[in-house]
Amino acid sequence: MKESLKNIFFKIWYWYVSTIDTNADVTFMNYGYSKDDHKIKLDEIDEQNRYSVQLYDLVAKGADINNKDIVEIGCGRGGGISYINRCFLPGSSTGLDLNNKAIEFCKEHYSNEGINFVQGDARSLPFPDDTFDVVINVESSHRYQYIDRFFSEVHRVLRPGGFFLFADFRPKNKLGQLEQQLTDSKFKIVKNDMITKQVLEALKLSSNKREELIHMLTPKLLQSLGKKFAATEGTPTYNKFASREFEYFFYVVTHKFVDSKGEK
Repeated sequence: MKESLKNIFFKIWYWYVSTIDTNADVTFMNYGYSKDDHKIKLDEIDEQNRYSVQLYDLVAKGADINNKDIVEIGCGRGGGISYINRCFLPGSSTGLDLNNKAIEFCKEHYSNEGINFVQGDARSLPFPDDTFDVVINVESSHRYQYIDRFFSEVHRVLRPGGFFLFADFRPKNKLGQLEQQLTDSKFKIVKNDMITKQVLEALKLSSNKREELIHMLTPKLLQSLGKKFAATEGTPTYNKFASREFEYFFYVVTHKFVDSKGEK
């Protein structure tokens, strides 16, 4: 399967942000979450990324994380795993990303938080079987080729009874296929929420700030690409959420253990 031109452009943008943002202005790259403009209580350090943080807060509450071994696959620039590590008090936290520059940034920027950052591929995770109690993946998988390999790897590194907290978006007509791939990968779906409306609200509320950041960090030639990546108001991705051509989902699934007798 050849990688799409769109994916290649976004990889270039991701690399560019990781290279140019030396002041750590960008630590989150998700679209965010807002429900009726309700604001959860945040520390000052998280306030500037409110809507992105609120998405991670929603995801983290999908399972009991306290004192558990957790990993975020596709951790990007580390804002999400840092928030969860500080506010939900897991036993251990690991962040993995394919982009080596992002991992270098995370190791330096969060050096005092006790998080283990690892460069690696979501389709071939560099962890032994049964390593984690909770696997988190936020707004990353839509760029993966061979999603079935990713699901298989998540199942492998999860301990029996562990949870996979999975938030992302897809074209509406691809959701049935995605759910079938999850169940084929020996996961049991505990919860499935469509949160498109809440993501769209967050995008609308944060569009001005996102555009200001894009203008600050990028030359004029790249600003259109930056706005598309950030899905600011009026861009194609924003419009597809508005028309519900794209749906944003949040799954809570559990590791479905099958023994040698086929019993679950």
